Amino acid sequence: MEPVTIAINGAAKALGLGRTSIYALINEGRLETVKFGRRHLIKTESIRRLIDSAE
Repeated sequence: MEPVTIAINGAAKALGLGRTSIYALINEGRLETVKFGRRHLIKTESIRRLIDSAE
């Protein structure tokens, strides 16, 4: 089973982007996050949509 969320560092590594670029995508609304305590996690479904829109 695939995880529902991924940490920002993990998303940056998976997409080959820096943390600043990930935060920019979040601020643009292109990546959705969920807050657990003090951590912001990215929904893997939004990563999939981002990749699909780039193709």
